[in-house]
Amino acid sequence: FCTDYVGRLKLNSDCWPAFRTVYEAAFAGYNSEMTAASKTRLIVEGTGSTGSWNMAVDEHLLLRALNANELAIRIYSWETPTISLGYFQDSAEFLATGRFPTLPVVRRLSGGGAILHDREITYSISVPATHPLIADPVRLYEAAHAGIIRALKPAGVHLVPRGENHKHEQEPFLCFSRGDRNDLVLNGVKVVGSAQRRRKGAVLQHGSILLEAS
Repeated sequence: FCTDYVGRLKLNSDCWPAFRTVYEAAFAGYNSEMTAASKTRLIVEGTGSTGSWNMAVDEHLLLRALNANELAIRIYSWETPTISLGYFQDSAEFLATGRFPTLPVVRRLSGGGAILHDREITYSISVPATHPLIADPVRLYEAAHAGIIRALKPAGVHLVPRGENHKHEQEPFLCFSRGDRNDLVLNGVKVVGSAQRRRKGAVLQHGSILLEAS
């Protein structure tokens, strides 16, 4: 399978077709509910790209969801370690921390905390306003995370939803220091975090699947 779990997850070239199969299965039932005019695309990229390119592609796919009624699932990686800030985060606050001064920084369209994209898989899902998944934001989280759970289970990696929010007096700046009920955890440690953004009824969801601590 695509992972070798010995205290950490390791990405290899076999992972992409495995995630393709799982995501197709996870969304099959939902896609059958879509209108005849809707389209579905699955994009699996085996080569990492720059942060600015990755964010531009995701914005383009969100626009396709808006203008062409197209659902797109994209699985990708980053050519160099990059920080992405959540849409509503203050970049000045991040710069004031002095952390990761040599890394490129981009801003995501989705919300949530900052992420160090390094040893991980990133996914994005762009969903048109006509799709039944977006009636309740939790349904999209559940569908995506169900696919990830199914992909990793045969390798002996048993992820489970956190199930409850972990509140802090001051919200941590980094996504993986936060605790949301929709997170996927392994032995209590956050491994998958996702966030959404709505635009004129369509939804873009981003998520990161942590493979190894950076």
